[in-house]
Amino acid sequence: MRDKWRMCRRVGLIFLLAAVALTIFQRSRSNTYFHKSQQTQQQFGLHGSSQRRSLRFVPELLWNWGRVNSVAATEESSVSGRDVRRTWDITINNCSANYNLSKFQWFMELENNFKQFLLYRHCRHFPMIINQPEKCKGEIYLLIVVKSIITQHDRREVIRKTWGREQEIDGKKIKTVFLLGTSSNEAEKANHQKLLEYENYIYGDILQWDFMDSFFNLTLKEIHFLKWFSMYCTKVHYIFKGDDDVFVGVRNVLEFLGSMNIKNLFAGDVILKAKPIRKKENKYYIPVALYDKTLYPAYAGGGGFLMDGPLARKLYGACETLDLFPIDDVFLGMCLQVLQVAPIKHNAFKTFGLVHDKKSKLNREPCFFKDMMVVHKLLPQDLLQMWEMVNSHRICSQNVNFS
Repeated sequence: MRDKWRMCRRVGLIFLLAAVALTIFQRSRSNTYFHKSQQTQQQFGLHGSSQRRSLRFVPELLWNWGRVNSVAATEESSVSGRDVRRTWDITINNCSANYNLSKFQWFMELENNFKQFLLYRHCRHFPMIINQPEKCKGEIYLLIVVKSIITQHDRREVIRKTWGREQEIDGKKIKTVFLLGTSSNEAEKANHQKLLEYENYIYGDILQWDFMDSFFNLTLKEIHFLKWFSMYCTKVHYIFKGDDDVFVGVRNVLEFLGSMNIKNLFAGDVILKAKPIRKKENKYYIPVALYDKTLYPAYAGGGGFLMDGPLARKLYGACETLDLFPIDDVFLGMCLQVLQVAPIKHNAFKTFGLVHDKKSKLNREPCFFKDMMVVHKLLPQDLLQMWEMVNSHRICSQNVNFS
């Protein structure tokens, strides 16, 4: 009787947790206003609580300092990327603003979002909320790493069902993790966090740090992943890192990696001699005060790229020698430049779509997708549909030459 009572109590608890999660999910989905406000907050790096404050510059506008209240641990790293720690060593943080910058005229002439970025640019070490220290246990051939935000659970779900599912292909083990910060919506923050923790309870593939998800904070996500990888993933051969709105041909990726024998491999849709955008209305606008050079170093479009494990550990060391930059793709190019590593351009990485004309039917042609490694900008339903078509028994008359 006692065993039956324990079993009934456990079943009842599971149903209760499921009911609570469903209620929170429905409340989150019904709040349509949140989706509009979140886009604005992400674009400008705004925190929801800033509307209630009257100070000209407040930490919450760009950085999420609300819940952490002590000093970050001292980091020791070198360009070699050596790091032997096996536990995340940052548990608390109380990094204050560098208000000395307000003495300079060039600083006062900047837009508010760039002022916030510079005031807290030196704050770069944050605690982990959700960790997966055993994710890289054993020998992993390919670690799939996906940048996401807390509300885009539908994108993560489709990726798990399609190209991002953990599996073994021809004896090569593939694992997946998603990179997240905290919610930018103060009113729904607690609910979103509970849902994320429940999602992680089911799948065990979430890495989350205690900084707010925003456009400028993507660079923080980059360096925190590189540190995590250096600490926990000593036996990973290769990394695919991309966004949560891409199509990835995993078998094409494996075939490409099998044909390569290059030290410090870094491959993707490499952009050469790109000029900083100076138009303020552009999402990627960078003022001269932040970057005064004519050209960016070579970098790969962040929709998706490949690198080998040893290089990732070196990149962690290199990024610690540089000031943070608002655009994460370009920042990683700067780190490659420090290491004197030239990224390899490959035509099977289409981070702007198959063709630049967004209305072209070629962007939805599954026979072209069959030969690609990465295609950017697909919503969950489009990705699922394309995955099913590509993996059907459809016969294509001609392969695309992307070498």
